[in-house]
Amino acid sequence: MSLQALTYVVVGLSFALYIGIAVWSRAHTTGDFYIAGKGVSPLANGMATAADWMSAASFISMAGLIAFLGYDGSVYLMGWTGGYVLLALLLAPYLRKFGKFTVPEFIAERYYSKTARIVAVICLIFISFTYVAGQMRGVGIVFSRFLEVEIATGLLIGMGVVLVYAVLGGMKGITYTQVAQYCVLIFAYTVPAVFIAIQITGNPVPQLAFGGEIAGTSTGLLDKLDDIVAALGFNQYTSGSKSRIDVFCITMALMVGTAGLPHVIVRFFTVPRVRDARMSAGWALLFIAVLYTTAPAVGSMARYNLVNTVQTGEIGAIDGNLAYDERPRWMHTWEATGLLSFTDKNGDGRIQYYNDANPAFADRAAAFGWAGNELAVDRDIMVLANPEIARLPNWVIALVAAGGIAAALSTAAGLLLVISAAVSHDLIKGIFVPGITEKKELLAGRVAATCAVLVAGYLGLNPPGWVAQVVAFAFGLAAASLFPVILLGIFWKGANKEGAIAGMLTGLLFTYGYIEYYKGLFLQWAGSPWGNNVPEQWILGISPEGIGVVGMCLNLAVMVIVSRMTAAPPVRIQRMVDDIRIPRHTGEPG
Repeated sequence: MSLQALTYVVVGLSFALYIGIAVWSRAHTTGDFYIAGKGVSPLANGMATAADWMSAASFISMAGLIAFLGYDGSVYLMGWTGGYVLLALLLAPYLRKFGKFTVPEFIAERYYSKTARIVAVICLIFISFTYVAGQMRGVGIVFSRFLEVEIATGLLIGMGVVLVYAVLGGMKGITYTQVAQYCVLIFAYTVPAVFIAIQITGNPVPQLAFGGEIAGTSTGLLDKLDDIVAALGFNQYTSGSKSRIDVFCITMALMVGTAGLPHVIVRFFTVPRVRDARMSAGWALLFIAVLYTTAPAVGSMARYNLVNTVQTGEIGAIDGNLAYDERPRWMHTWEATGLLSFTDKNGDGRIQYYNDANPAFADRAAAFGWAGNELAVDRDIMVLANPEIARLPNWVIALVAAGGIAAALSTAAGLLLVISAAVSHDLIKGIFVPGITEKKELLAGRVAATCAVLVAGYLGLNPPGWVAQVVAFAFGLAAASLFPVILLGIFWKGANKEGAIAGMLTGLLFTYGYIEYYKGLFLQWAGSPWGNNVPEQWILGISPEGIGVVGMCLNLAVMVIVSRMTAAPPVRIQRMVDDIRIPRHTGEPG
């Protein structure tokens, strides 16, 4: 069976499984639609949370980042995993005890303000649509390569599948679908990693192969990788180039952003008891660790295989580079997607792949007759292309395609449901039509989810950046806007509505403005000053990926100052804060 036919079978079966689960677990009430009726076990919720959070950024893009950034890519590993520790300790059990449907609903009641609820909804929508843009780009990449269809066609298929199980099943359907998607994505991620680890090092455990020696030699994989990338003018793989303050800020922004993401937080409203929320976070961290401890090995092996494919002999030798006409099949197929390209700058018919931005390497490259780097590789393709580069069986490649789609769709569904709940529950019922019936609210939620899917599809067709970068921006926005008001709402009785509103707006506007100015996230046009990403002009040397930490500090400062300068919260609110923090030892439902 051909690779394309096999991929259609594997992906089609996974889609049938997801839709079947959605039909079996369809939502009949708003409680089912928003929080799965509070009946999900901690184990299942931990698995669903892992799938919800391990998006296309984790599956597709993170190892690609590590492949090209090396040590600098570790900030994503540390930040995205460390955030679950904060979530488990600081937020999850308290929010579950509060027992509401959504994050804006918690903010509305804690800060006794409809205005605070509206601002929280605005923050949530900014975060969620930024995040979902990365997921839909991931869907487009997988479909365009493995199903060999136009990106627009692939997105329509993905949107249709998400629409069915998100709109029909709500949170109940999404939860059990995400359990299946976790199994698919983790199997799809680890199986090729094991194959390639055996090929390169002879060790079947990727985590051990990462620090092991290349098979048949006494040279370590990382040592060899350091040598070959440095010989091509790149930074050594195991050395970093980012400043300490930027590494700290990116890591912290990702950690705090994880704890402030609304589609992750809402998962802890779905378990029966307060203690189950903390257990869910523990299970989720365990399930996430399986992929995250494998990712460094996948990234390093992908870079090693890529360089060895292009560099067939001694660096600088006339015949040391791959002849374009002799390029392997995987390069042909990925060129067709536009995510890999070759430009013969010196007309020799061979592919020169090196760091032409390194002035120290310029003279050496000129002596070889090289006129600039000729190979452009989108970092988002590395995990997907790695099995093809390593010439693994077709069934492994098809499995990776199904895993990439599962990762992107699982998170997209969670985000779309959060957006849907924000519109139907927080705006329509909470603000504009308080007396709406449950049946009409459920209908409004499904209509809102449908509209959100359409917007997500548009963002997939017009992505603002590569997957992990866009997702990092979403984490920064969450860290700067929602996390501080949730944290102080739980642990400081003096936080009031004026402080919360001012803090959220300050953090959101500052962080979004900074990202927009330097990255042109959504507002790029010809001749515009937006998107001029000049590191020398960054505030304190902090990149747009890490600026959420500054936004968070501004949010906290503004919130404290404004709360001190205005009236204290009502006594009933202060008592409610005390009640949230008092632990229950009975194990009764909260």
